[in-house]
Amino acid sequence: MISQPMANRTEEDVRQERKAIIEKFNNMHIDVIDTIFTDEVPIDYNAGVYFLGKSIKEMSKADALFMCDGWKEARGCRIERQVAQEYGIKILYEDFFVNKPELSTRTLYCEEESYDK
Repeated sequence: MISQPMANRTEEDVRQERKAIIEKFNNMHIDVIDTIFTDEVPIDYNAGVYFLGKSIKEMSKADALFMCDGWKEARGCRIERQVAQEYGIKILYEDFFVNKPELSTRTLYCEEESYDK
C-alpha cells in the first residue's frame, strides 16, 4: 500500500506520482493496493477522517506500507505509518528502490526514528 501526501496537490499530480511508484513495484512483481477513493463523502462527515478510515481498512490487506516523500508533513501519512508500526506491517521508504530489496525489506519499523509533528 502507498501512503501519499495529497493536500494542496492536484489529482493529476497525485495520480502521476502513484503511477510511477506502482510501475516500480510491478517491475519487482509486487502488487499494490489501490487506495485512490472517488466515492462521495456522506453528508456531515469529515472528509479527511472518512478517507483515512478507508485507507486503514485497506491497510489490513497489506504486507507493507510505502511512504512517499513528504510523509512527515502529512497528517494522514503519519497516522498510517503509526498504524503500520503498531500492527507490525513493514514500512518502506523511497530508498527501497535504490537499495537491494533484500536489505530494504529488513524490519523497517524505525522505532528509533524521530520526526517533527
